[in-house]
Amino acid sequence: MTFKRGTVWLAALGAALALGACHPKGAAAVDAARMAAADNEPGNWMSHGRTYSEQRFSPLDQVNDSNVQNLGLAWNFELSTNRGVETTPIVVDGTMYVTSSWSVVYALNAKTGEELWTYDPKVDRAVGFHACCDVVNRGVAVWNGKVYVAALDGRLIALDAKTGQPVWTTMTVDPSRPYTVTQAPRIIKGMVMLGNSGAEYGVRGYIAAYDAETGKLDWRFYTVPGDPKKPFENKAMEMAAKTWTGADWWTAGGGGTVWDSMSYDPETNLLIFGVGNGLPWDQKVRSPNGGDNLFLSSIVAVNADTGEYAWHYQATPGDSWDYDSTQTLTQADLTIDGAPRKVVMQANKNGFFYVLDRTNGKLISADKYVPVNWASGIDPATGKPIIEGDAHYKNGPYMITPSSLGGHNWQPASFSPKTGLVYIPAQVSGGAVGTDMHYAYSPGQWNLATNPALNSLPEDEKALDAIKNGSIGFLLAWDPVKKKEIWRAPHVGPWNGGTLATAGNLVFQGTADGHFNAYDASTGKPLWSSETYAATMSGPMSYTVDGQQYVAVSAGSGTLFYLIGGYDVPKMGTPANGRILVYKIGGTASLPKPDLTPVPFPQPPKPTAPQAIADAGHLKFNAYCLVCHGYNAIGAGVIPDLRKSPLIADDAGFKDVVLGGSRKANGMVSFAAVLKPDDVEAIRAYLITAANLGYAKQGQPGAR
Repeated sequence: MTFKRGTVWLAALGAALALGACHPKGAAAVDAARMAAADNEPGNWMSHGRTYSEQRFSPLDQVNDSNVQNLGLAWNFELSTNRGVETTPIVVDGTMYVTSSWSVVYALNAKTGEELWTYDPKVDRAVGFHACCDVVNRGVAVWNGKVYVAALDGRLIALDAKTGQPVWTTMTVDPSRPYTVTQAPRIIKGMVMLGNSGAEYGVRGYIAAYDAETGKLDWRFYTVPGDPKKPFENKAMEMAAKTWTGADWWTAGGGGTVWDSMSYDPETNLLIFGVGNGLPWDQKVRSPNGGDNLFLSSIVAVNADTGEYAWHYQATPGDSWDYDSTQTLTQADLTIDGAPRKVVMQANKNGFFYVLDRTNGKLISADKYVPVNWASGIDPATGKPIIEGDAHYKNGPYMITPSSLGGHNWQPASFSPKTGLVYIPAQVSGGAVGTDMHYAYSPGQWNLATNPALNSLPEDEKALDAIKNGSIGFLLAWDPVKKKEIWRAPHVGPWNGGTLATAGNLVFQGTADGHFNAYDASTGKPLWSSETYAATMSGPMSYTVDGQQYVAVSAGSGTLFYLIGGYDVPKMGTPANGRILVYKIGGTASLPKPDLTPVPFPQPPKPTAPQAIADAGHLKFNAYCLVCHGYNAIGAGVIPDLRKSPLIADDAGFKDVVLGGSRKANGMVSFAAVLKPDDVEAIRAYLITAANLGYAKQGQPGAR
């Protein structure tokens, strides 16, 4: 059945190509033949990575290394949010489709920026509590006159591309579990491919396919096994269960969410996707007697028609470090050791760059592209890492490199067939990991089982400077054939934006400190830069309208990991609303400069609680509050900086928010299930101490 369906599809594609890649007319008129022949339409960007290969390479060269210095802003569109913006625009036949935070969708005139329509799925703001890394959305998919958005609360919604009105809605997750969705869907042969998020909170990961015309579930592939006392869904889950130990991993769900990358190979009809971390992070708690814990931190391939397992490669067996394998999966045809190879590549979070045979998942090469201390290398015979030292922190805290931020995170990498190089938003950072000896699973809460005492910045300035100096970011050009770095371009700090490679010998990338840059793709020489006034994290793209090439990127500051900005890339004040920024040669538009005046510390209340109480509050803060409110309570500007909140002087008012849930409508849900009144008072005591430290440092260079 699978072979027959694929044969029919390939025959239809061949007929379409013979007719000169004809395609239906109308808004978002994308179909299987048109997507497969996307390289024949370099002026459109019809899928998240432009083509199914996810190379994020534009064949356009009107903007090139000889004239990019003349690039200017053509237009910009202000989004109605100052939360994180991570969308890659989709452009089809002169219309741009983008998303902002809270899964809001916009259709814009791609030439002028004029708004055509807006759709707001009205996500309950309380859902934001379960969005580990802000209420972001990475973009839409388009197909046969419809635009598809995955809402943060798990709904998959099909919109009429002309009007923005809903056509159908399908709930893709169990709403009783803390699932969220931030992923950009992909569409293959009339099926919408979608995963989900929530591995830190208590879910079981999977990827699924939904009929693009009706929303009906076609197939689902789980990435971790369920209760072994019950029948397994398939042989893959039966195989995976043998790699887990313990009595109840399935109670929490196990994690393994498919929350970002995927690519599709039409020749083999394989959907290839990346799987995230386990629940909890510490394997000693998750799977007490060890085991590889399939398919955590793996690259997996399934039959796109049926979801049937084809192959897997596990980058980090028994992951204890949050080393998701959800980074960009890029397909290419390379000549390696004199032979043509069909490969899929990934700059993994764990610090190794992998080249796999995409037909069978066999390892071709794996090399360190950033400093790595948890493994000395990858055994070429088994494909498994050679673990060093006490990396699983069995004997106490361990300084791990890369940290949980990874050598490369979600920000998209790109590949240029012209230079043969992969362009990686790389970074170097270390972090301490250790077991939480008091851990107990809390449904719907942040469940890591790692020691919260280690999630703090030192108050000593020299120690803080050492952390700053050791946390660096750079654009890295990597040769996957020669297996080595070719060049790098340094940034102010880590956590910078995705990349776009073009036939004009250019690489574009945004940065956390509010810039959008262009580099010579061959040498890394900086050629052009423009201020965006906001952290610019998303994957850029390029398109044409009426023969004019445009380069577009979204910018918006957001929350989690912009807490990194608290000590690496200082940004003052409250971030302005996010924007879609579109550039062309000779563009003359300008951006309004936001007010970056530092927000002064109000005089805080004097500490009255014993230091031991404040210290206990610091641990509780790290366990339950840090993910939104920042290391050492240093806020990034969007979520309130609690050191400056008047509520820390109001015992009753503070408890009303934390325990009573009085600000649930803003995403601040009640923590009454896990915190007692004495815990909340201890957190308030810690915040008063932190506020006094910040107030005392006010006016000092770099003070936060």
